[in-house]
Amino acid sequence: MDKKRVTVPLVCHGHSRPVVDLFYSPLTPDGFFLISASKDYSPMLRNGETGDWIGTFEGHKGAVWSCCLDTNALRAATASADFSTKVWDALTGDELHSFEHKHIVRACSFSEDTHLLLTGGVEKILRIYDMNRPDAPPREVDKSPGSVRTVAWLHSDQTILSSCTDMGGVRLWDVRSGKIEQTLETKSSVTSAEVSQDGRYITTADGSTVKFWDANHYGLVKSYDMPCTVESASLEPKYGNKFIAGGEDMWVHVFDFHTGNEISCNKGHHGPVHCIRFSPGGESYASGSEDGTIRIWQTGPLTNDESEALSRDGSTEKVKVTVEEVSGKIEGFHIAEEGKSIEKEEAKKE
Repeated sequence: MDKKRVTVPLVCHGHSRPVVDLFYSPLTPDGFFLISASKDYSPMLRNGETGDWIGTFEGHKGAVWSCCLDTNALRAATASADFSTKVWDALTGDELHSFEHKHIVRACSFSEDTHLLLTGGVEKILRIYDMNRPDAPPREVDKSPGSVRTVAWLHSDQTILSSCTDMGGVRLWDVRSGKIEQTLETKSSVTSAEVSQDGRYITTADGSTVKFWDANHYGLVKSYDMPCTVESASLEPKYGNKFIAGGEDMWVHVFDFHTGNEISCNKGHHGPVHCIRFSPGGESYASGSEDGTIRIWQTGPLTNDESEALSRDGSTEKVKVTVEEVSGKIEGFHIAEEGKSIEKEEAKKE
């Protein structure tokens, strides 16, 4: 059954310290991309499908806590403990702008239209930088009640979402007025907040609970207790029928969205899982850990319906390869090595 299935991930090495944030770009004409933030000062860009390293953004002088790509994956932004947020050319790796702050910056996010960059951190101030006028002073949104941990945009950039390190809840700010219009109440600090691809749900991880909120009316849709303290959660973007969570127990858990039942549990990391995200097509998901690695896991054999739906995006061949690889792994526990080094110890352990 599902729980007996052994999933062999693609293991992405390169970081020398814990990986604390991951971000997938939307699907672009060149495919999709994965950017990672690490305490080693060096955010990295990878091919989102294969995990192959593309480049490292060099210039930060402190741990990088957050990273993101704009909608077209042409620019990257990173937030760091060196009191700066930097914007990079994602094609060349060149630093385009460095926005200085007065304390550690924990979160950054590009607006959907790519014109604005939102930052937040220990200063308890949400700042909005205009990418068309990067030398202009940023707009400061009404003071955050606590040290900012996560930020995101929703409602076509009309609303800002933020959570705090030192208190529970997710605050939703009206961009025009700069005021908090709603607070989603949680008992513990929200360490991960994700707006679903279709804009319907906000997925939050707080302590040992994963919650799903209506992104338009802000009501609580579902709340599930987790088997351990989780730091990050992500909803499958295509069908919304499953979600993933990772945290203290070092495992990557897959759950049914409708029932909360655990579908599978992937073991492989050697340290707590700090961040976890689905790829834009839902065919795989990535986890970043204290152990300094990123692991990319296949979602599993796709049904015919799913394969057909994906093929409409022009990626039929890729899907076929993925399905064959995954089924090969399940039937024979054999690892497909397509120029990708998968640790031998991983195979033995699985």
